[in-house]
Amino acid sequence: MRAYRESLTPEEDAAITAAAEADPDNPPLTDEDFARMVPSRGRPRLERPKVPVTLRIDADVVERFKAGGKGWQSRMNEALKKAAG
Repeated sequence: MRAYRESLTPEEDAAITAAAEADPDNPPLTDEDFARMVPSRGRPRLERPKVPVTLRIDADVVERFKAGGKGWQSRMNEALKKAAG
């Protein structure tokens, strides 16, 4: 990106900057905007994170949950919650 920017003429850079500043959907960031920014990495921490476990479950039970498509682990988790009362 730096090499591209350095290859621009001052006129090209000014035209790009003017177009960006004129875009009402994407106003340029101010120094105050940058000051309020907080770096973030990954997902936010959960109040009650899930715990990885090793669990042996009958194949037919797993197949039945998987047959429901994506989210089968979440559905299994909900079923276990209900069973735990």
